[in-house]
Amino acid sequence: MTERTDPPGGAPHRVPVLVVGGSLVGLSTSLFLGRLGVEHTLVERHSGTSHHPRGRGNNVRTMELFRTAGVEPAIHRAAATLADNHGILQAPSLTGDAGEWLVKDIDPGGGLARFSPSSWCLCSQNDLEPVLRDHAVSLGGDLRYSTELISFDPDPDGVTAVVKSRETGEHTTARADWLVAADGPRSPVREQLGIGQSGPGELFSNVSITFRSRALADVVGERRFIVCYLTSPDGDGALLPVDNRERWVFHAPWHPERGETLEEFTDERCAEHIRRAVGRADLDIEITGRAPWHAAQRVATAYRSGRVLLAGDSAHEMSPTGAFGSNTGIQDAHNLAWKLAAVLGGWAGEDLLDSYDLERRPVAEATSARAAVRSAEHSHPGFAPPSGGPGAGGGAPQRGILNVALGYRYPLGAVHGADPAAPVVPEGLTLDGRPGTRAPHLWVRRAGKRISTLDLYERTPVLLSDADAPADWHEAALRLAAELSVPLVSYRLGAADGAELAPEDGVDWHERHGTAPGGAVLVRPDGFVAWRSPGPDPRAEDTLREVLTAVLALG
Repeated sequence: MTERTDPPGGAPHRVPVLVVGGSLVGLSTSLFLGRLGVEHTLVERHSGTSHHPRGRGNNVRTMELFRTAGVEPAIHRAAATLADNHGILQAPSLTGDAGEWLVKDIDPGGGLARFSPSSWCLCSQNDLEPVLRDHAVSLGGDLRYSTELISFDPDPDGVTAVVKSRETGEHTTARADWLVAADGPRSPVREQLGIGQSGPGELFSNVSITFRSRALADVVGERRFIVCYLTSPDGDGALLPVDNRERWVFHAPWHPERGETLEEFTDERCAEHIRRAVGRADLDIEITGRAPWHAAQRVATAYRSGRVLLAGDSAHEMSPTGAFGSNTGIQDAHNLAWKLAAVLGGWAGEDLLDSYDLERRPVAEATSARAAVRSAEHSHPGFAPPSGGPGAGGGAPQRGILNVALGYRYPLGAVHGADPAAPVVPEGLTLDGRPGTRAPHLWVRRAGKRISTLDLYERTPVLLSDADAPADWHEAALRLAAELSVPLVSYRLGAADGAELAPEDGVDWHERHGTAPGGAVLVRPDGFVAWRSPGPDPRAEDTLREVLTAVLALG
């Protein structure tokens, strides 16, 4: 990783963005900023990436983002061991025939391919973080481990921070235009800013136990689950495979509210609890580690305070069932990265960053409520939702999983023409080109190469228009890119000469994007539809100028 030393008593280390926290969300922020050419420094108090196999579920939207960032193949390689694990099982034990698959296959029939070029990926945090770190460093990221934030002082023009090397004790002053706090659920940055939190608070606590057992693979047999919720009253817990052979993780309920201490979780107690849960009293077990964790449902009341922005667990906490928390945090980072790049690059106004709160906070509120419902449905160990509270009577089991993961939308924010009253998470999956939704995926040919339309969206806004109609939108985009100094890229779709993109298999791109011939769609760098015109517009240039000015806060 990058190593830099600042001279004692010298000028402050100057950097456009300082990222505090180097776990999944901080590393994703570094990766996305690096892809956009934004210089930044990341500080992480721990000496390296995570060693504990946790946070393994990466949903389809997260994998789309990693695809665009060029790391999807490396993540699949890191995740190869669990590539065939798909189901979620619930059973009183692993002996006998009792039990039911809450989810047998995460993508039955391969129907997801209609919506996305990516799919879910089971990659544990300890395997994923090194991939993100290596790619972030290769893009020029200045990653400083064993370095903690001591203090920070925001002002209208930036943030002055003092960081300390935990190895040498040396203090360094850093001056950043923006500070991104990805410093966890007990975020010192959030606390210093005085940003409150909403939500029911603490839900339950678990101890995550890593262990080895060779005989357990025989007990599990051919059941290739992602997680198995074991519901025996005297041995409840969640079992997760690490390698399907001898390395496993078990989440056991922990009740500190009853005075139960971590010291009570001895090797002997943990091993006996796992044996009762599995249903094999003679099971060989070697305990290799423990990590306590607390599940909570809280969302910060603001994601921005001047030049400081919150992301990941510092902004929201949610029940771990479904891995919604880590995915929501990574998607925070992606939303924020392009906006920081646009503001720092001078092609968007600073007020664009207000849309980060307007867009991402409602998503966290809606998603955290769904996560609590899933914990109740799956009987997560230690979780007993209060009557009428989160997860109580949570509706149909597994209801609305894909629409939470992929179909969430932004009724308010850096969008033009969205319905402000639309629900953030719709009842069904609707990806039809409406402003505020993730742009539709379709396969196209560009210069003879097959790509997804989602591959077009990363560094710049993109205008899609009709190659079989007058080039009014295309020409307007070219002129406005120069006039407004916005890196707007314009593509014409169709079979006509001059078309940059040719949809495959005769797919009607108009129908997929909700426009008629002669219409246009403006897509943001994060792949969300900013605006669309249903058809031709005699004022194409004026209309597009107004839209870009509004969406990018250029007024």
